[in-house]
Amino acid sequence: MINSIEVKNLCRNFGSFEAIHNVSLSIQPGETMALFGHNGAGKTTLLKIMSTVMKPSSGSVEYGGQDIHKDSGTVRANLGVVSHRSFLYSSLTAYDNLVFYAKLYGVHDRENRIKQLLSSLGLKARMYDKVGTYSRGMQQKLSIARALLHQPGIVLMDEPESGLDNRASESLWQLLNEKKRTVVFTHHNLEKGFAAADRVMILSRGRVFFAPDGKCSLTELQDAYSASLEAA
Repeated sequence: MINSIEVKNLCRNFGSFEAIHNVSLSIQPGETMALFGHNGAGKTTLLKIMSTVMKPSSGSVEYGGQDIHKDSGTVRANLGVVSHRSFLYSSLTAYDNLVFYAKLYGVHDRENRIKQLLSSLGLKARMYDKVGTYSRGMQQKLSIARALLHQPGIVLMDEPESGLDNRASESLWQLLNEKKRTVVFTHHNLEKGFAAADRVMILSRGRVFFAPDGKCSLTELQDAYSASLEAA
């Protein structure tokens, strides 16, 4: 399974604006990294590049030594993404959405896998309702189910707990821990993000501002984040 991440000297420009500048990071298989930063720091842009949605201006991203933009099809088969877009079809039921993605990814025993995820996320009672009738929080739960359906080795999540209650948040991390995955996620809450991660990184104005090699303390993270806001 491909589950190591290597980002090398990544840059992304939009005209004269540098959204990402010379970002590098290395994540070992099974590690979870939390990304923090002020609005506009470059977190979402970085995740878009890492998820193959956007190409970098320069630099590279490798999963298991494989350049993700040279063989994006193989990479996507092992990648789960939770973003601000749900990638769900509002006119279909939750069940039919997951059946569609299960077929797309070639999920074995898809009936059991779908029902297991919907049950774990508290959606089983509404599985045959159209997604267009779902609340924001319910759509977020279903987006998480879609992202984890094919048991990806790497999961990228942009504010995954947005719209979730405490019980659903707990279910999310339990599902992520059901097998050894490599996870990168953004979070607006320093304490919650810190508690869920093995390592942290702070971006500021598209640059790496703080990236300790191992686990830092919450106080160190809070101090570095305050400094990054002043620098911004």
